[in-house]
Amino acid sequence: MKIGELAQRSGLAASKIRFYEAQGLIRKVRRQANGYREYPPEVLQTLSIIQCAQQAGFSLEELRALVPTSEPGTWDHDEMIASLERKIGQIESMQARLAQSKLQLLGVVNSIRNKPADVSCRENAERLMTSLAGPLDG
Repeated sequence: MKIGELAQRSGLAASKIRFYEAQGLIRKVRRQANGYREYPPEVLQTLSIIQCAQQAGFSLEELRALVPTSEPGTWDHDEMIASLERKIGQIESMQARLAQSKLQLLGVVNSIRNKPADVSCRENAERLMTSLAGPLDG
């Protein structure tokens, strides 16, 4: 199929499809005699996987390592699972860091709301900054 049809069916702009091709994420694109690209139907699946993977946080470099090196649509099953599991681990680590940050911020909000009446805003801010910094290593 030509790029216009592929763009319509995938919901992506033709420029994005060409970008993915230039990045090596879409391979084996034939050119017709008039120079038009001719995409095999399997490229739709590839584009769908690329979109899902990017939404999950995969970088272009990570995607490049996953895409089929020969025929479109021939994914390395084991490598795909391993990459997805690595990404899940990264997401879980990020969630843990975000949860810790959220707890810290909730503590700050609580400390600001419950500032002792005899403590100025400046003194309270200094107290909070000291407590956030924690003990200095060294």
